Amino acid sequence: MRLILLGPPGAGKGTQAQRLVEKYGIPQLSTGDMLRAAVKAGTEVGKRAEAVMNAGKLVSDDIVNAIVSERIDEPDCADGFILDGYPRTLVQADAVEQMLKDKGIALDAVIELEVDDEVLVDRISGRYSCASCGAVYHDTLKKPEKEGVCDKCGSTEFKRRADDQPEKVWTRLQAYYKETSPLIGYYYAKGLLKSVDGLRSIEDVASQIDEILENA
Repeated sequence: MRLILLGPPGAGKGTQAQRLVEKYGIPQLSTGDMLRAAVKAGTEVGKRAEAVMNAGKLVSDDIVNAIVSERIDEPDCADGFILDGYPRTLVQADAVEQMLKDKGIALDAVIELEVDDEVLVDRISGRYSCASCGAVYHDTLKKPEKEGVCDKCGSTEFKRRADDQPEKVWTRLQAYYKETSPLIGYYYAKGLLKSVDGLRSIEDVASQIDEILENA
């Protein structure tokens, strides 16, 4: 099973990817994780990436593409993988298509998690977590059973991510629509795109995805 998950930040891609990892026994490939692993392993492309990052520059598409290609060749990807956060642009999407073609494999599906912007901003900006155990809560959707006390560990210290402020969430959404949303049309034209309602419950979204994959 070879998949790409699309959707704006906060749409629930990470949650669904983890569930698919457990169900299908295939790895979730995150560009950030792959970059760090390549650098740590000291591979040729990892050394190139490290030099660029040490210089304070952004890693080029060529380097990211090479790292993804190396990762897909590893044994745990033999039965499939989930691409998370990659490709982000049309240029990267073309590179992925050629890369997979060269390896003699193909994508089974591209799943888009559709969400309403206003609801998404509220979902993200309202979330916070326990500073001790990391349990996640929300101002309106998921409050601790006892106000100010973590359900899991009893801590009374909570924190919010700086980039979860409403104005910053809108900025991230603008970047998504500018760079990544064109991929929706790209994969639709190739007959690979399937969309699900990302605002339904985690269980309902999972059921929608399972139905798509069963028919892929």
